[in-house]
Amino acid sequence: MPTIGRLRYLEARANPRARGRGALVLIHAFPLNARMWEGQLSFSERGWRVIAPQLRGFDGDDGRPVVTSMDDYAGEVIDLLDGLHVEDAVIGGLSMGGYVAFAMFRHAPRYFQGVVLADTRPQADTPDGLEARSRMLALLREKGPTAVADEMIPRLLGPSTLSERPDIVDRVRGLILLNGADAIAGGIAALMARADSTDLLTSIHCPTLVVVGEHDAITPPAVGQALHEGIAGSEFAVIPNAGHLANLEQPELFNDVLARFLDHRV
Repeated sequence: MPTIGRLRYLEARANPRARGRGALVLIHAFPLNARMWEGQLSFSERGWRVIAPQLRGFDGDDGRPVVTSMDDYAGEVIDLLDGLHVEDAVIGGLSMGGYVAFAMFRHAPRYFQGVVLADTRPQADTPDGLEARSRMLALLREKGPTAVADEMIPRLLGPSTLSERPDIVDRVRGLILLNGADAIAGGIAALMARADSTDLLTSIHCPTLVVVGEHDAITPPAVGQALHEGIAGSEFAVIPNAGHLANLEQPELFNDVLARFLDHRV
């Protein structure tokens, strides 16, 4: 992957034969990495410059201190966009990527031509959620990333994916295990410390898509519906037979929804 500033990134440049549409920035979930968006790089054929930042520390530690706050993740993505001379973009994130997108909007809304919020929520962790993350940190320290993968995969993926798509299960496991323990611990710390972004929703006036997997156990469709209702004029879509990682579990359906939004709203 190329590197600008502190971040590596995936990029698919827009097909020069297609009408130029601008930049589409996709921020990955925890505890995965930018490669989870490889199925969306094909939007370059539709005229988009697709950029998937690799949040620092994920998919291999470069020796620098890991990031432990959403604001720092957001600042580094903004620095990446500046380095790539991207002045505005459709910025999307799935799960933790959505939290990073909220932090970016809080600090630099001018970058947002549109926003895609997939399988995410605006609220901070509840006390029960904080306790669960503390247990995950303890599990990570005791048994390492493999144990975190074992713990998370049954919640990240929908039941039909778990029972019928071993290729997707193996791919998600592989993406998790590319990450070192320090990066995973930093991600957990950032998740625990993140600000509540509910107050931002009424200030989001750019075209917005909220999308969620039908069987998402972490941010169920009701959570996505509430997020949609909090952002005036937003669109809402449920991806059938998908869990929390809708773009990986049902890439064709996810891409169809995203394409309709980009074609008709942006």
